[in-house]
Amino acid sequence: MTVAEATPELHDPQDTSFLGHPKGLGYLAFTEAWERFSFYGMQALLVLYMVNSLLLPGEVEQVAGIEQLRALYGGLEGQAFASAIFGTYAASVYLTPIFGGLLADRVLGKRRTVLLGALTMAVGHFLMAFNVTFLLALLCLIVGSGMFKGNISSQVGSLYKPDDLRRADAFQIFYLGINAGVIASPLVVGTLGETMGWHWGFGAAGVGMVIGCIIYIAGQKYLPREHFAPPAEKAKADPKPPMTRTDWLATIALLILIPVLALAIVPNNQIFNAYLVWGDQQFALYWGDEKLPTTWLITLDAVVSVSFLAGVAAFYRWWKTKWQEPDELTKIIIGSLFSMGGMACLWMAAATTPEGEKIGLFWPVMFHIVNSIGFAHVLPVSLALFARLAPQQVSGTVIGLYFLAFFMGNSIVGWVGGWFETMPVTQFWLMHMGFAAAAGVVFLLFKLVLAPVLMGKAEPEAEATA
Repeated sequence: MTVAEATPELHDPQDTSFLGHPKGLGYLAFTEAWERFSFYGMQALLVLYMVNSLLLPGEVEQVAGIEQLRALYGGLEGQAFASAIFGTYAASVYLTPIFGGLLADRVLGKRRTVLLGALTMAVGHFLMAFNVTFLLALLCLIVGSGMFKGNISSQVGSLYKPDDLRRADAFQIFYLGINAGVIASPLVVGTLGETMGWHWGFGAAGVGMVIGCIIYIAGQKYLPREHFAPPAEKAKADPKPPMTRTDWLATIALLILIPVLALAIVPNNQIFNAYLVWGDQQFALYWGDEKLPTTWLITLDAVVSVSFLAGVAAFYRWWKTKWQEPDELTKIIIGSLFSMGGMACLWMAAATTPEGEKIGLFWPVMFHIVNSIGFAHVLPVSLALFARLAPQQVSGTVIGLYFLAFFMGNSIVGWVGGWFETMPVTQFWLMHMGFAAAAGVVFLLFKLVLAPVLMGKAEPEAEATA
């Protein structure tokens, strides 16, 4: 079978109606924006809700299954228990995309799998409105996210011909959609949760997920036709070619990167866990005499992230007009250095503030700026790398495997986040700087030693079949 025969049939390969890209990208980006609005709005509230309400005496007894879960964690209490629950939840939503990719590739097809996942997540958000169904709600969000996340990401890459250079820009736009949802969610979901009641915020997250479902359904006719039929049916008339040696080498290269990427994302993902608890307790979050919602720190982070996603992309477009643009691994190494700088800002915030005083916002704001530059060099670049190298035969599964890095990373976030109240804050953030440094060193070794062997061999065919 030729490459052209293996490529999904596109709605209109020449379509440039959405910012120079296919119209389908717009529907996918806005669907993802509303899904992220719901996901990050709920996540911004989650640890604060558990620490300040759900896990307190008189409330925690209402949660079905909570004591059995506490026993699994060795009887943890308070912030450490909240951190452990958060870490397990945040890790699990990045483990289930593996099974979601298999479900889409072998049983339902991407369209049906994404829709089922979106509806399951909507149910989960609404169940968060009740204490008794808290753990069931988290389970629905974990399962639904697994069906939704990897498959919608792989649909972005499928909008383009193998030689279409717009693919990298498409993932930048896709990430801008994600961050647009993150910007809005704390202002709506977070503010409702912190001012009117936690369950108001969780209900708003559910409404956002329903809106995302509607947008995705409306955009079906603009997506590649392969997403309308289960692959099992399609394979009867159009069987996929077997995996080649080059396909396997590309897959091995991606698998090697997963645990290293996991370590690299720990500093960034601690923002939703111990960092929020620290900010709630110690940051001078005031406008005059009015206390601002702590979840607005997430909006600050998202605004800065969006700015630097666009800024970094524009910088490299300018750079390549004069010099050779760095490859993906070089950009990820640069991102690791900026991640170390972000952790240094938090160390400075803790080290320079006298005991008993609230922490001014200079160093936290600097952290969000420096860390966001690192974010722009790591996450979009690594996802685009996986989408480009993933063999067509298992593209959904490989994109699902990409999210194993987030499973591992968030497991570490939950584990080490429980040390926040028992470890000096300066040491806590220095430890996170060490995570970023270790990841950067391994990425550098990968580039120098393994990339010429694995990535170099995998790259030519990957570019031809991506």
